[in-house]
Amino acid sequence: MTQKVIKSTERGQITLPKKWRGRFPTDNYFIEMHDDKLIIRPLHIKDIQEEILFDADRDNDGKGVSADEIIRALKKIKKHG
Repeated sequence: MTQKVIKSTERGQITLPKKWRGRFPTDNYFIEMHDDKLIIRPLHIKDIQEEILFDADRDNDGKGVSADEIIRALKKIKKHG
């Protein structure tokens, strides 16, 4: 097991050491929280059959989204898709 202490930035971001990232052929990682632990696993996007339609940080300045807004967005996609 390899261990390292990593300090988060002011915005809460962490950087995985380059040596670790280089072991995986991806730039995407799946993060889970279990009680007092974080589990980070490499994620191969091509293996996933999902598409990210909305990212609150990217699309809504980090603000939450109501269920009604999500339903409206999905109906709009269904209508045009």
